[in-house]
Amino acid sequence: MQREQGISSTNTSLVDELYYDTNSLEVAKEKTIYKKVINIEEKRRKSRRYYFMRNRVTNRHILTDSKLSKRTFVAMIPFFMVFEDRDPQARELVIIAVLAAIAVAGRGAFFMLPQFKPVAAIVIITGVCFGGEAGFLVGAVSGLVSNFFFGQGPWTPWQMYAFGIIGFIAGVLFKKGMLKKKKISLCIYGGISTFLIYGFLLDTASILMFSEKNITKAGAISVYISGVPFNIVHAISTIFFLFVLSKPMIEKLDRIKIKYGLIEP
Repeated sequence: MQREQGISSTNTSLVDELYYDTNSLEVAKEKTIYKKVINIEEKRRKSRRYYFMRNRVTNRHILTDSKLSKRTFVAMIPFFMVFEDRDPQARELVIIAVLAAIAVAGRGAFFMLPQFKPVAAIVIITGVCFGGEAGFLVGAVSGLVSNFFFGQGPWTPWQMYAFGIIGFIAGVLFKKGMLKKKKISLCIYGGISTFLIYGFLLDTASILMFSEKNITKAGAISVYISGVPFNIVHAISTIFFLFVLSKPMIEKLDRIKIKYGLIEP
């Protein structure tokens, strides 16, 4: 009996030790979890501490960017007024809306390839077929609408103006006989205009929007140089799409223009 009592007492002591060990492990786990929660809360408090300061800085940049965007948007008003003075018909607005939709769809279709977009090519074709005002309108509208998918911001009016002015100049040059409805002529103009006009305007916008108040010459040069590869890709894509799309699109648009009596450049 004494032996049995000794064995039972040792068993109970072992069970108590095991219970104590498991309890201590659970307590240690709870402590580590609690420490992790406290660390996360401290990080959140630190981030909140500078929240309003960050908002002040970003709001100041947003205010300056919005002023630049307003000025750029105001610069587009004369082009819209010139088109409005022509008293366009509903059928003309329909074809412009369709071309803008094609440009938006083309930009969205190639979203995975940075700067490789057909927008400038479609805008140039529009300017050649329907005049500079229509080219500007298609470029501005496609830049605005496509940024609902790519993201709106202070850069949107700059993109609208850059696309629009490429189409406007294409229409003016075609009217003066300096630009022909041929692949080589369109590709040369498309590559040069995309690289120089669009690239220069958007690089300038980057300097004005994202630089500090004191813009240095070296900083501006570095921004222009860093934008060269992107502008080259954009120019090559415009040349490619003009080479592929210009002939069939111009033939169809000329046929539609003659059939329905649409805009004469």
